[in-house]
Amino acid sequence: MTAKTFIVTLKDHVAEGDISTVKDAFTKLGGEITHEFSLIKGFSVKVPEVGIDSVKKKHGDSIANIEEDQEVHTQ
Repeated sequence: MTAKTFIVTLKDHVAEGDISTVKDAFTKLGGEITHEFSLIKGFSVKVPEVGIDSVKKKHGDSIANIEEDQEVHTQ
């Protein structure tokens, strides 16, 4: 099972305690929080891709977006 890195953005109304709950859901799947953002409510996590949907379904009221981390190029 291959792990990928995802950017998880949380909704503005999410309290600090709820952020910890979402992070714990990813770590219980074998994920590792690799970076926490300071300007937005969010973090990056390296986790097996198969668990993403279950966390999104369980914590959908807190999660605004989950997307695979990718390189960005400018022209």
